[in-house]
This record gives sequence, C-alpha cells and structure tokens, in this order.
Amino acid sequence: MGLASCGGDESTLPASAGYGPKPTLPQPQSGTVPTVNIATAIGWPDGGAPKPAAGLSVNAFASGLDHPRWLFVLPNGDVLVAETNAPKRPDDSTGVTGWVARVVMKMAGADTPSANRITLLRDTNGDGVADVRSVFLKDLNSPFGMALVGHDLYVADTDALLRFPYKDGATEIAEAGTKVIDLPAGSINHHWTKNVVASPDGKRLYVTVGSNSNVGENGLDKEDGRAAIYEVDIATGKLRIFASGLRNPNGMDWEPVSGALWTAVNERDEIGNDLVPDYMTSVKDGAFYGWPYVYYGEHIDARVTPQNTELVAKAIAPDYALGSHTASLGLHFYRGNMLPPHYRGGVFIGQHGSWNRKPRSGYKVIFVPFAAGKPSGMPEDVLTGFLNEDGDAMGRPVGVVEDRAGALLVADDVGNVIWRVTPAAK
Repeated sequence: MGLASCGGDESTLPASAGYGPKPTLPQPQSGTVPTVNIATAIGWPDGGAPKPAAGLSVNAFASGLDHPRWLFVLPNGDVLVAETNAPKRPDDSTGVTGWVARVVMKMAGADTPSANRITLLRDTNGDGVADVRSVFLKDLNSPFGMALVGHDLYVADTDALLRFPYKDGATEIAEAGTKVIDLPAGSINHHWTKNVVASPDGKRLYVTVGSNSNVGENGLDKEDGRAAIYEVDIATGKLRIFASGLRNPNGMDWEPVSGALWTAVNERDEIGNDLVPDYMTSVKDGAFYGWPYVYYGEHIDARVTPQNTELVAKAIAPDYALGSHTASLGLHFYRGNMLPPHYRGGVFIGQHGSWNRKPRSGYKVIFVPFAAGKPSGMPEDVLTGFLNEDGDAMGRPVGVVEDRAGALLVADDVGNVIWRVTPAAK
C-alpha cells in the first residue's frame, strides 16, 4: 500500500491543459520508477452519491451490482449491464512492472474475479429505479460491449464476438451463443475490454481491440491485429481493420449530424504527468492514429524501436484531447429531450480516473458540446465527487448511455451502482 503515491514529481500544468483540440504537449519525462498515485477504492457510504452539475439531479437506478462496467439499452427500455472484470492473463506485465500493476489493480478494486454475466434491469413503474433484475446471460468470458441488430444480440467477450437470439421483452437468454469471429486475446491480453457497435443501417459491426502493452514493450509481434477497430460485414462475415494505431479504444458512437463514427481512446503512460492526453476522435476509414510510434500526429516516442517510417508518415492527430491519464472510457452522443437543450447533440464521456498522475485526473463524467458535427467548446463537468476528501475512490464512472426516456445512465464499477441523471426539480 506504500505505492499509493510514489515516484514522479507533481504536474506543472493544470489538468485543463490536456483538453481540447490543441492540448499542451510538454517534453516527455522518464524515470526508473513510474508515477503511482492510485485512489484506493472504498465504495460509497450509506446515502452517498456523486455531485451533479447545476440544473441536474442524480439517483441510483440500481445498486448492489458486481463491477458493472458497460451499458446497453434495448428498444423496450430494458437496460443491459455487463458485470465483468479482467480475465486471467498470466503473461501480462511480468517482473517489477507487473507487480506494480497488480498492486494498483487491487487498490483500485479491479482484482476481483469476473462475474462474467450480463444483467437485465427493468423499471416497470417509471420512477427511475429498476424494480426488476434478472440474469440475462451468464457463463461469458469477460464480456463488455453489446449491440442489437434486428433480433440478434451481439456480445463482445474478451476473446470472441458472439451472437445470441433475442426476443422482445425477454428477461433471459438460455440459448447458446454463436461465435461470429475470434478476437485477439491470449495469455497477455493487456487491454482486455472489447466493445461493439452496429452501423446505423444494421449491415456492419465495429469492434474495438486494445493494444497488448503500453508502448510495444512485449514485442511488436505481440501487437498483430491489436490497437485497432475492426469492421465486420454481417451478411458475409468478412472482417477487416477499419482503423489502426489506436492504443486502447473503448467507447464508440455515431455523431448525429455527420454520421461519423467516434471513439474514446486511452493513450500511453510513463512519460510524465501531462503526457499523453487521452482523446476522442472521429474514426476515418483506413486511418492510422500513431500508436505505438508517435502520438498526436508527429511526436515521436523514443521508447519504440525500430520505428516504422512508413506508418509514421501516415499518422494523423486525433480530434479532441480528454486530459492526461483520465482513462476516458464511456462515450455517448445525447439524442434525447429530457435533459436541458444545451446537451442535445453533444457527447458525454465517462472518465474512470488516473492511477499515475499527480494530482489525480478524471474520476468524473464530462460533457463536450458539438456544433455542425464537431466539438464546439471545452468540457463541462456533469458528475463529480467520486473521490472523497482523503482522495479515496467511492466510485469510478465507466460506461454512459441514455435510457429510453432521455435520462443519462452511468455505470460505476467501484460503487457497484448505475446512476441516473435527470433534470433537477424546479
């Protein structure tokens, strides 16, 4: 527990310097001991809750879950929750780095066995609290992303994309799933979460696969097929890499005006408190976003050898920085009408929070306004207060989505709660 705060100096830049279309990118720093400044996970005290922004209120839609990380809302309003954690990864981060990583995970509340299930939550009386809960799918393998196309429910396990038959109103699926494609996994499987979204026309699926390391230290041969977003043609099963060089893409959604696919990406660590900012970006077909060789289009990472000059020349910068080490995971464009009009068309981001920055960053849900299909302002806090006065984590936000009524739902994998954000009572 002595690692709770060790290594590295405090940041010389405000956290805000790492946000926006043109973040401040200082010179990289290096040291023998990485900065470790993890917030110890303690959960919420009785009656505790995050603090909503002015004009908003928050309540627990469901509590007592087991590490809820990702959300999907079915057409009838039922909410699916992936209760999940990392699979066994015996060869991930060995040696001193691996030991530090295991201590960090334990303190962060992320070392418990995965429940490996998807739970269905239903609010039958419309009071904003789920009163029906059932095990929808079980015996999965570290599930994460979910997508519905017609009556086919797709689930992204850590090692495969699966398809299950779905019937309207069902509270469980007993049928076995069909494997659509294998996904890169194995005994390292460093970034284990896999997300999936369907194209608006229902013809294609897009699947995220994170890198197998921080910056290729396990060998670039271990990165084959990783750090990418895949496109799957549903009719033919044809698979291709849609975009690459994305260290750890998680949240994905379709921007309502342009129709472009956007994703939230976790960038690399261990070169300073203020490098490298996580980001969100529109995802261009065939684009390369730099990992592991460069970041933000042209900034060489000297730790990576040999460099690939051909790929470096192609690298493009992301659209919008989301702060250094914020672990920005959830991403959802708001289309509803319940929340104030200011939020419509903009994007909500769930920031899980840093483990290696002084002072800490993230640990909140933010909103970025959009206009004409592009970000049009700096981030605004939506939910804060996940850290207490001692710096302990009472909660950590992950997935974000709107429910059928237009409220914002937030998965909190330390508090084991799904929070529901609505307008404040007048």
